[in-house]
Amino acid sequence: MISGKFAITLHILTLLSKFPDEYLSSEFLAGSMNLHPVLIRKEIANLKKHNIVESKEGKNGGTKLLKPAAKINLDDIFRMTFEKVTLGYSKNDPNPDCPVGKNINKKLDELYEDINDKIIKQLGTISLNEFSDKF
Repeated sequence: MISGKFAITLHILTLLSKFPDEYLSSEFLAGSMNLHPVLIRKEIANLKKHNIVESKEGKNGGTKLLKPAAKINLDDIFRMTFEKVTLGYSKNDPNPDCPVGKNINKKLDELYEDINDKIIKQLGTISLNEFSDKF
């Protein structure tokens, strides 16, 4: 299902790209999004796992990008936050005797796969740097 993880992660990375030589605190990042810093730290942990950011603790601690924003594409960010996008399925099991019911989930899977291919293709043409330049 669609969640806000991509938007939150992109927001974090956009802020970090604006201050490439500084360690930004989770409180600062959270303040920009009006979110709790714990939620930001959770997304930062995922970014660290993918070697996109580094963090340091302490009074002057925080997080910064490990590589230039021009070398990070939005499809990289998408793949870090989603396995794939789906728009959902019926909560009930469809009727297997119905010509639509017996095939609906298979056809939805095909549709969602096509949507994901298009999303990844389009996001692959946009770098974090290009996105960040809009601000």
